[in-house]
Amino acid sequence: MHPTRFILAAALALIMSGCASQKSQPTTQFDFGPAAPPPAAQDPAPGMLGPVVVTDVTGSSALDNERMFYRLSYADPLQARTYANSRWTANPLQLLTQRFKTRLAQAGARVLSETDASIGVPLLRIDVDEFMQDFGGVSRSTGIVAVRASVFRGHTLVDQRSFRRAVPATSADAAGGARALAAGTDAVAADIVTWLRTLDNDRR
Repeated sequence: MHPTRFILAAALALIMSGCASQKSQPTTQFDFGPAAPPPAAQDPAPGMLGPVVVTDVTGSSALDNERMFYRLSYADPLQARTYANSRWTANPLQLLTQRFKTRLAQAGARVLSETDASIGVPLLRIDVDEFMQDFGGVSRSTGIVAVRASVFRGHTLVDQRSFRRAVPATSADAAGGARALAAGTDAVAADIVTWLRTLDNDRR
């Protein structure tokens, strides 16, 4: 075989073996972990929330799958990347919906679905503006959760508020990003609970 052809064949073999080994690596799946009850000091007035209809969280179509996204803001802030062998157990919109419902219920709200709603029960709609691990440096990243929450009564908008939390990741990988995004989600949920309580108090 001609030396040039031999080198090309060897290089191709190495590339193919590398692709095969990457595909053979097991996929690690993440979720938000158990929703432990918040400390009593952070939940001083349980039961003050009334019934509320919580719709499914909505957001970009990029969040309608199990891929885990990250961004290298220090290198290319316009490119969203995905981890090769790490996935969410469900798409983030589903994980966020369940977590927000759980946190509202823990705060004393009677969480209803749209099919269970009765006339006069306020409706909470949450739209995700950002949900991503953002790297500000090679070994420094944060989990960013940003949402817009709207409360409707009938077809009337009662109030709308934006919430954003950025939680430092404990490691520069998918596991660190998952923990930071879970913590950011819980922090946003706590902010929403506080906001809803002010709305409830205003109606009294």
